[in-house]
Amino acid sequence: MFDQYEIPSGVFDEMFVKTGSPRDHYQAVFTRLSSLDAQAFNRRRKMADVSFRSQGITFTVYTDASNVERIFPFDLVPRILPASEWETIEKGLAQRIIALNMFCQDIYHGQRILGDKIVPADLIYGATSFRREMIGFPVPKNVYIHVCGTDLVRGGDGKYYVLEDNGRTPSGVSYVLENRAVMKRVASGLFTAYRVRAVEDYPLNLLNTLKYIAPAGVDNPTIAILTPGIYNSAYFEHSFLARQMGIELVEGQDLIVDNQFVYMRTTAGLKRVDVIYRRIDDDFLDPMVFRQDSMLGVPGLMNAYRLGHVALANAVGTGVSDDKAIYPFVPDMIRYYMGQEPILQNVPTYICAREADLKYVLEHLHELVVKSTNESGGYGMLMGHQSTKAQREEFAEKIKADPRNFIAQPVVQLSQCPSAIDPDDSHMTGGQSDGVQFEGRRVDLRPYILYSDKPTVMPGGLTRVALRRGSHVVNSSQGGGSKDTWVLEGK
Repeated sequence: MFDQYEIPSGVFDEMFVKTGSPRDHYQAVFTRLSSLDAQAFNRRRKMADVSFRSQGITFTVYTDASNVERIFPFDLVPRILPASEWETIEKGLAQRIIALNMFCQDIYHGQRILGDKIVPADLIYGATSFRREMIGFPVPKNVYIHVCGTDLVRGGDGKYYVLEDNGRTPSGVSYVLENRAVMKRVASGLFTAYRVRAVEDYPLNLLNTLKYIAPAGVDNPTIAILTPGIYNSAYFEHSFLARQMGIELVEGQDLIVDNQFVYMRTTAGLKRVDVIYRRIDDDFLDPMVFRQDSMLGVPGLMNAYRLGHVALANAVGTGVSDDKAIYPFVPDMIRYYMGQEPILQNVPTYICAREADLKYVLEHLHELVVKSTNESGGYGMLMGHQSTKAQREEFAEKIKADPRNFIAQPVVQLSQCPSAIDPDDSHMTGGQSDGVQFEGRRVDLRPYILYSDKPTVMPGGLTRVALRRGSHVVNSSQGGGSKDTWVLEGK
């Protein structure tokens, strides 16, 4: 199944040093996979498919007219990270979330970083995610970003770069946990040769993070996950995490604010809620403060929050820290607040709100990746090197009409990892054919960081894979899938 495997020039391959020569930490997996025939491998793929389907592990693509839930594509070839490599990543992620929290605290209080002109004030005040309502607002324990998903890519030089931070309501961690459970069931033999760090303690660590911000004097807080409802693309994750943590999953209509406290409707009457892990964007949280037409939030929630009667994770206003136009300044934040050099580097970024950057971007659209600063999921993006002239012209008009809403980056040659591909298909189909081949597909990595009194980094995270040949877009909404990510224990 590796006979036709190729490594393009300038691309870092996760498994191979060169074609046919696996890296040391991949030798056991390579040997095991090479010993399987296509039929045996496909049996495992089908078992994984059935497992995902029976567990209801799905996502929704909003741009699909049918709006049907789909099984999240899963590739059985694991992504493996040696302990020494992970140690650097872990330190870099911890450093980054500390700086981002210090930035949020500063932006909504003293604004020293603006006064010292490290970050341009117009970028902050022009950010749709900057919440003036949070200025002077004391959040519990001074922690703003309790849960962060930071996207990493490995370039052709073998180094990791931060592509973006997700400091609002990052999703995907349920797939990490389910991927591991499925791999243990259908490919247990692969684990016997490795000492892989566990990820199963994430729900407990998340629960402890939420308990940490409970209101003063509350020793046994009632915690709930606030979801937009069953039609949200990440609803499976919301319900999964609620079950894993043993807490309630609620919608806005299940909560009321009475006498400036938040209560949950139960069959036994009203029950006070102390901490809310909200999976709803700021705009929809409280129709008395933000969007008046919101049917998802809870009227009066912000007032209860302001008075310290309920804690929210993540804090309102954290979107200013992961605005893509603010992202280029995170290394400066680390130097400014912590007096340290960044451990993980950013991808070079052009900010279209700057006149010189705007001119360069418009002249080089054919070789850049252009992103909308407030979009996610692979939407609002132009892959310049794969675009048509008409698409570039259309995007140029959008950029000129609203420069603040766009940034651009050079194309990063994402690293590739072997993925099981059916010869009659351009992406993984779930094992419908016995003629399987391994081909290189581009991957990124989203580790998850929890922050309470200190950062806790989940070992590994979600490896997303672009299953379409030649694609660099790994988002599930754009045809991507995922792999189990193994972080090896040190010797």
